[in-house]
Amino acid sequence: MQEPKPADGASPLLEYHPTPAKANGKHVVLIAGDEEYRSEEALPMLGRILARHHGFRCTVLFSLDAESGAIDPMNQTNIPGTEVLDEADLMVIFLRFRELPDAQMAPIVRYVESGKPIVGIRTATHAFAYSRDKSNKFGSYTWRNKEWPGGFGKQILGETWVAHHGGHGSESTRGVREAGQEEHPLLRGYVDVWGPTDVYTVRELPSDATVLLRGRVLAGMGPDAMPVAGEKNEPMMPLVWVRETPLADEKTRRVVTSTIGASTDFTSEGLRRVMVNGCFWALAMEVPERADVRIIGTYEPLPFGFGGFQKGVKPSDLALR
Repeated sequence: MQEPKPADGASPLLEYHPTPAKANGKHVVLIAGDEEYRSEEALPMLGRILARHHGFRCTVLFSLDAESGAIDPMNQTNIPGTEVLDEADLMVIFLRFRELPDAQMAPIVRYVESGKPIVGIRTATHAFAYSRDKSNKFGSYTWRNKEWPGGFGKQILGETWVAHHGGHGSESTRGVREAGQEEHPLLRGYVDVWGPTDVYTVRELPSDATVLLRGRVLAGMGPDAMPVAGEKNEPMMPLVWVRETPLADEKTRRVVTSTIGASTDFTSEGLRRVMVNGCFWALAMEVPERADVRIIGTYEPLPFGFGGFQKGVKPSDLALR
C-alpha cells in the first residue's frame, strides 16, 4: 500500500542546508510529532541553528494530514519521509504516542538497531503506543511494553513515561548542574536553563546513564519563581542525561535525553546550547567552546496545550527564504 500524497504534490520533507564554507558532512534528521508541546515549532528552529551556524545538513519530518499535507500533530499515524534515516548520522526525536504504519516505522527501527546516536526530547520517552494494533511487529516500541520493558523510551533513552513530578501548568522548571559534571561537554558555555513546562518523574535510570542537569521545581510559571519546598526537590529529578551503551562489535551508542524541551522552553538560550552541544557530543564531534545558538528568523512559540497548534502550516512554509 502506497502512502497517500497531498493533493498539491508538495514534499513532506523540510530541508535546511549549510553554506558550503561551513558544511561538515553530517546529516541530522529531526522528527516532530506530539499533540501538546509544539515539537513542530521547536525542531525547525533547532534545525536552522544546526544548519546555518554549525554546518549540519538537517531534514525535519512531521506528523501530517495525509490529504492536505499540512502539519497535524494530532495525527498519530502518519509521518512520511522516515526513509531518509537510512542515510542519517543522527536522529533527533520528539514524538508522543505515535503508531506509524510499517513502512514508516521500519526505517526508525533500522536506525535504532544500527547503533547510531539519538537525541530524545521531552515526550520521546513515550514516543510510541501501538494501541490500535497491539499485535503489530513493532509493538515492542510501545512505552509500556512488558516483553521489552518500557519500550523505546526505557530501553534506548533510559526512561519511559511515569508521571508529572512538577505541577503541570502551574510549576515551571529550572535546570541545575549535577555536582561533578560541570565540565561535561554538553554543559560547555552553559548559561541558565529555565522553561515553563514541568519536571517529569524519572523512576530509575540505567547504570550507563550520567545525569548532567536536574530539574528544580519552581512554585510558579515565571523564571523568577521560588523553588518548591519539600520532597519535590529532595532530591531533584534528572532533567538531562546521557548514555554510552556498549553494543556488539565493540560499538557504543551515544544517547542524549532531555525531559525539558517544549517549544516555549527553547526560548532559553541555555537549553538551546545544551541541545546543540548534545548533537555534537552524540556524533563524537568536538563540542564548541560556546556554541552559537542565536535564533535564525522569527521564533514566537505558542503555549503548550492540546490542540493549540497553528493550523494549515505546511513543511514548505517553514523553509528559509
